[in-house]
Amino acid sequence: MDFYQINDLERLSGVKAHTIRIWEKRYGLITPHRTETNIRYYDDSQLKKILNVATLSTVGFKISKIAAMSEQELKIQIKESQQHELSDSRFDFYVNDFIGAMLDFNEQYFNELFAEVVEKFGVQSAMVNILYPFLYKTGVLWRVDEAIPVQEHFASMLIRRNLFLLIGNLPAPKDKSKKFLLFLPSNEWHEIGLLFAEYIIRHHGLETINLGQHVPYVDLEHVIIKAKPDFLLTFLISDTHEEYISHLQNLLSSKYKKTLCLISGNPAKLDIYSESKNLKILRFPKDILKVL
Repeated sequence: MDFYQINDLERLSGVKAHTIRIWEKRYGLITPHRTETNIRYYDDSQLKKILNVATLSTVGFKISKIAAMSEQELKIQIKESQQHELSDSRFDFYVNDFIGAMLDFNEQYFNELFAEVVEKFGVQSAMVNILYPFLYKTGVLWRVDEAIPVQEHFASMLIRRNLFLLIGNLPAPKDKSKKFLLFLPSNEWHEIGLLFAEYIIRHHGLETINLGQHVPYVDLEHVIIKAKPDFLLTFLISDTHEEYISHLQNLLSSKYKKTLCLISGNPAKLDIYSESKNLKILRFPKDILKVL
C-alpha cells in the first residue's frame, strides 16, 4: 500500500499513536512523509521499522537502545531474540514477520514462515496464537465494510492454500460416529475460519462435508436431507444472515431435531443470535473442540 496513516501503524503494530509520535520526536525513529496538503503518512519501510521496534520493546529492550541500532543491527537482534524468547513472546515475533512478508508480497518467505510455525507449535497453536492474531491485526479475518487492500488478498490466498494442503495430507476419516457439514451462507466469502475448523475436525478422525463459500439456503437444505449430518458449522462475518439462520433453525427444530448448528465468526456480529437446542455459538476457535 505504501500509504499509511498513524492509526494504521497503531492497528498493525499495537503501539499507541501518541507513543509513535513520542518515538518520532524524542528518538527520531521515523520521519513521516507529507502530502501536498500537509497530511502525514508513512510507507512500508517505516511500518516495518515500527513493527520491529515494537517487537523488541515488548521483550524488554529499552527504546533508547533500539533507537541507536542500525537497520542491520535491528534485524540481527530480532532474529536472536526470536530464538531465545519464550513461546508467548515468539508468537509476537512471528505475527510481525507475517505482516512484513505480506507487505513485501514475499510468497516464499510467507510460506516458509507458515511451515516453520506449524512445525514448531502445531497447526492448532499456530493458528490460534499466530495466524489468527495476524489476521485480526491486518483485518483479513473480519473486514466487511471496506475493500480489502491487495496485500491482504495476497495473505488470505496463501493461508487458504496452505490450509488446503494440510487438510489434503490428512488420512481419510475413520470415525463415522459424527458427521460435520461445513458451509458459508450466501454472499459470505471469508473461508479461513471454516478451513481451520475442517482441519481440526478431520485431524480428530471425524467425517466432514465442506460446501465452501456462498451456499444458497435451498442448496444447503438439499444436502442436509441427503447427507443427514450430525453437526452444521458455519462462520458469519457480515450481519446480513439473520433470515438465513432463522430458516435453518426452524428446519432443524421441526425436521432434524438431532442436528446441531454451530455458528462462529465475527464476535461483533454474533450477539443477534440466541442459542437454542439446535443452535450453539462458538465464540473462540478452540470452542470447536468441545463438541468433538
